[in-house]
Amino acid sequence: MRPTLVRLVRPRRPERDVAPLLPPLKLYREILRAHITKLPSDLRFLGDQYVKAEFKAHQRIDNPLHIVGFLTQWQDYLRELNGGTWVEGRLRKQDLEKMTNEQVHQLYELMQETKKIGEDE
Repeated sequence: MRPTLVRLVRPRRPERDVAPLLPPLKLYREILRAHITKLPSDLRFLGDQYVKAEFKAHQRIDNPLHIVGFLTQWQDYLRELNGGTWVEGRLRKQDLEKMTNEQVHQLYELMQETKKIGEDE
């Protein structure tokens, strides 16, 4: 059988339409650089502190699935930040349903803090 027919009959792996994951340190630096140019100063401070805390908390993770999920989500965030879609971004219902009660509570606290920042201005 010719190799082209084998490829048509039995694909080796599914095609991915996303870019490969960036290494953690490069991704971390790219996010902080994007914060400099894309975020207002008060949000930049909040965003930088959050990114630093998250990357520090996930430094010692050994589970490859957690690492890939963590890097994928941060890379998606970087893509949204660079594309400018973060301003009118909305949380999808399916993403909210995947969250634990603790994550929903943290999200609620974050919402309250950002409202306070908006009221102070």
